[in-house]
Parts: sequence; structure tokens; C-alpha cells
Amino acid sequence: MAVTSTDTHAAIDAIWRIESPKIIASLTRIVRDVGVAEDLAQDALVSALEQWPEEGVPANPGAWLMTAAKHRAIDYFRRSQLLDRKHEELGREVQAGETFANKIQLETLDAMLDDDIGDDLLRLLFIACHPALSMEARSALTLRLLGGLTTDEIARAFLVPEPTIAQRIVRAKRTLAEKRVPFEVPRGDELRSRISSVLAVIYLIFNEGYSATTGDSWMRPALCEDALRLGRTLAELAPREPEVHGLVALMEIQASRSRARTGPSGEPVLLLDQNRTQWDQLLIHRGLAALERAEKLGDARGPYVLQASIAACHARAAIPENTDWNRIVSLYTELATVAPSPIVDLNRAVAVSMASGPAAGLALVNSLTSDPALKSYHLLPAVRGDMLFKLERFGEAAEEFQRAASLTQNTRERELLLGRAADCERLVSQ
Repeated sequence: MAVTSTDTHAAIDAIWRIESPKIIASLTRIVRDVGVAEDLAQDALVSALEQWPEEGVPANPGAWLMTAAKHRAIDYFRRSQLLDRKHEELGREVQAGETFANKIQLETLDAMLDDDIGDDLLRLLFIACHPALSMEARSALTLRLLGGLTTDEIARAFLVPEPTIAQRIVRAKRTLAEKRVPFEVPRGDELRSRISSVLAVIYLIFNEGYSATTGDSWMRPALCEDALRLGRTLAELAPREPEVHGLVALMEIQASRSRARTGPSGEPVLLLDQNRTQWDQLLIHRGLAALERAEKLGDARGPYVLQASIAACHARAAIPENTDWNRIVSLYTELATVAPSPIVDLNRAVAVSMASGPAAGLALVNSLTSDPALKSYHLLPAVRGDMLFKLERFGEAAEEFQRAASLTQNTRERELLLGRAADCERLVSQ
């Protein structure tokens, strides 16, 4: 069967997504500018797009792209007149009057680009998630540099115009260059806060895929897959960090429910209504294994380990009635101490309602209604409506569901909430 140009381009796209983070990371260590590094890597991609459809995909496409990138790096050094400084850094000796442009050898770049690729990926991840950047910029840059996504793909994933994403990425690169952000893994006390920033970015990407905040779809699975891939990579690069394994565990277990979270027409299916036989047991197994690794690494449980422990309670329950809600309440109480947040308090109230009845949960929810942080949070009235429904206060429940529907920007979720409001109104009229 003949290989078409379309097949070759599809292969290039797949290979690029896998190989580009390593190439960009290695180049960034050499040129010390992530924007320049990505441009050089893109030049290598252009060469592949030009040559592979004619010559075929090479036996080792990753090595081919890396070699092409090395040639682009040599050209860059020659053009930028940084060769003498690079010569000094590389420790090469040149005779007086000679420039490094005449002496630079591909073998030298071979050694530099191939050395410590794992460390380079970790450094690149820390740069992409640098606190000097906004959270939106960190997410876009991370997906671009480490996820291998195009600007158009990122824009479609987050449902924003492509020029907006392009500007975020350009400004992020400019900020990193202007601030001369070092290409290094933070040390000491800074490491913990910087890892928290990286984890927050990865989890934000995952959540946008798991429960889309806007648009017509309840889920965007590709974003979940990208976040999982980033999390797994980080776990390999930072194996001694319990919170890294905690986040991976949390994402694996949550992703295991993906098939069961939507109905035949794409409508949302809530946790307690899901067909648990559709949960992916392989992902659950991987998640529980990651959680076990996290718990072995440290005594004090961080927020991601605690959230993974909560997810594990659901994963271990073959039917909803077997869920250990008292343990979940305890875990949320611990989480509220470690990472206090009104959203954590709201989730704890839901667990309390399941463990001790809707009246107990509603009392806690009512205490949160004046919190300004939850003023526009659609899940507050959604949760309150659910508890009022269980207490057979259908008129009040309908009002809460309608309010929640007015606050959400996701079409599928709005339809679900309006449907629940309509059910309540029918019960009132009976």
C-alpha cells in the first residue's frame, strides 16, 4: 500500500508532538533563549515537511530532527556573532585570529544537545511555568513547548481566538527573555513553590479538559491527555516529589471516569449516576499505584495527595452506596487545613450531606453563600439546589438550579441545570 503525502504529514505531526519538547529543551540549554530555541526547532520541522514527503520518514525520525536542529543552531551562532562566547563556554581552543565560526564542530553540539535531555525537559517545564508569567500564559506556553501543540490547537482547546493565544505566547517569550530567566531547576526553598506553580498549570489544563468552563462540550479529552502526559513526564523527571505523584494519581483516577461522564448525546452524567463498569480499570490501577508512591515519599500529605485520596475513595467503590463518605469528609477537613479555600469547604459540605444527610450539608452550604469568592461560582447554587431537592423543597431548588444555569458558560452544563429546574417545577405543580 502506497504511503500518501497526507499519511506522511500525519506521521510528522505525531512525531513532532513527541520529539519537539526534547529538541526545544536541548536547544534552550545551548542558546539560553526559549524563543530562539523554538524558532530553531521549527526550522527543523520545516525541513522535515519539505523532505520527508519526497524521501520518506527516516528510520529514526527523532534523531533526524535533532540533527537538523543542531545544524540550525550552528547557523544561529554564526549569524548572531556569539561564537567566541560559545567557544569559551565549550572550552575549545582556537588559534589567535580565528573565529569560533571556523572551528565549531557538529560533534561538540552532539554532546551538548544529547546530554541530560531529562534534566533539560525539567528545566523547560520550570521556565514555561515561571511565576513571572500569568497563569493563562503559562498554560499556553506549556502546551506549546512541552505538549507539542500548535497555536491553533491551543486556541481551539481553550475556545479563544488564535491571535489571542499567539499574543500570549509571544509576550511570554519576551518576558522570559527580558527578565533573563535562567534555564535551571530551582534549588532549596524555591523549588517547592516553583513545583507548586508547575503542578497548578498542569492541573488547570487537565480540569479545562475534564470539565470545560465554556463551549458546547462537557469534556475536551485531548486536554486531559496532554495534561496526563505532562504529569507522567514530570513524575519521571522528579521522582522524589510526593505532590507530583499525587497530581498524577488524581488525574489518572479522574480520567478513568471519562467514558462514563457523558451520555449518548454528549450530555453530562454526574458521578453518582455513572455506570461504573465503564470506568477504566487500567487508569484506576495506575492512579492507585501513583498514590501509593506519593504516600511512601512523605509523612505530611499535600493538597494533590489529599485530593487523590478522595478520588481513590470513589474509585474503590464498585457502587455508589459503598462509598466511604465519612473518610471523604475527614480528608476534606484535612485538605481545608492544608489548602484552605471556599471551594474545598463547598466540596466538604457535599460530603457531609452524603454522610450525615442533606440538612447537615445545607447548613454548611448556607454559611458559604455570603463568601465573595463564590459569588459567581455556579456550583454553589447547583449544590444548594441539589440539597433542597433532596429535602423536597422543590420551589427553592428550582430557583437555585436556574441561578446556577445563568452563571455557567458551558452549554451542556446549562442544559443539565435547566432540566433539573424544570423537574422541580413539575413537582411543585403536582
